[in-house]
Amino acid sequence: MMNTRTHELADRPRTRRMNYGAIRAIYHFEMARWGRTLMQSVLSPVISTSLYLVVFGAAIGARITEIEGVSYGAFIVPGLIMLMLLTESVSNGSFGIYMPKFTGTIYEILSAPVSYVEIVLGYVGAATTKSVILGLVILATASLLVPVSIAHPFWMLAFLVLTALTFSLFGFILGIWADGFEKLQIVPMLILMPLTFLGGTFYSINVLPPFWQAASLFNPVVYLVSGFRWSFYEVSDVSIEVSLAVITLFLAACLTAVWWIFKTGYRLKQ
Repeated sequence: MMNTRTHELADRPRTRRMNYGAIRAIYHFEMARWGRTLMQSVLSPVISTSLYLVVFGAAIGARITEIEGVSYGAFIVPGLIMLMLLTESVSNGSFGIYMPKFTGTIYEILSAPVSYVEIVLGYVGAATTKSVILGLVILATASLLVPVSIAHPFWMLAFLVLTALTFSLFGFILGIWADGFEKLQIVPMLILMPLTFLGGTFYSINVLPPFWQAASLFNPVVYLVSGFRWSFYEVSDVSIEVSLAVITLFLAACLTAVWWIFKTGYRLKQ
């Protein structure tokens, strides 16, 4: 009787504890790599955003003084932050996982006692942290140039973190899919950048003709910029609930794609 009970307990699958040491190792390695390239990773986006703000604020702001009661210079700040947040999140997420593939060290990680969840938490967590820090730095820089007010700080941080997390995951998927450095640039340059510029970064879609207003609603970036801008000035092109629903659905889609990639070993075990 005792032996039977012992065998039953031995046959039960043991619950594996989360390997926090592995998560910390991947996370710290990625953050250290980011720290060695601060000039490119932080200073360059900050300068680019400042130039956008100065040039567009001076050129267009002289003709459009206010949009929905907000000065034009302040109005474009959330859109500019979102512009840099999307591109940098995708870049951080994609390069983080692509470099181990390129150098071959990904096989050491896959053969180590590290689960897929821990790998994703390490790489995507680091990419999200970098993007959030960059977004806050750009916000602080913009506040020195134009008067910026934040009506809902909690929702501002929520949109910042959710967007950084979602597009870092998207970048992670892109990094696994890409088999060359050229492919890493295809989606950000040919798809993401145009969608961001056409997503209400520098204007409200309410000023567009009815046809283009309707067409803009098929652009997912519109919902991100609109929700983020609402957290600043309580003005938006679409409702806050719809904006949250869109980013949540995209996050769920990215999580599903990552689960499928590790389940099938797509571009990892070839």
